[in-house]
Amino acid sequence: MFMVLMGTVVIAGIVGYVSEKSGFTHNGYVQSIIICVGGAFLFFFVRIMFGIGFNSPGLNAIVSSIGALIIVPTHWRR
Repeated sequence: MFMVLMGTVVIAGIVGYVSEKSGFTHNGYVQSIIICVGGAFLFFFVRIMFGIGFNSPGLNAIVSSIGALIIVPTHWRR
């Protein structure tokens, strides 16, 4: 279980970095990584408590990270 949690954090950090590098978001690298890791933690614990999610922990981490980046906008552009 601990290794799945660490893998979730690593995958979420990579998704945050890649989303910022590709131009998908304009929050800043650190902010995007924090948002992704927070969303991945939340989804990880929801998966443990309620069993809601996909079969693969890696897919859970990717989907939750992208969802957090879409739901939590931190930079408002004009």
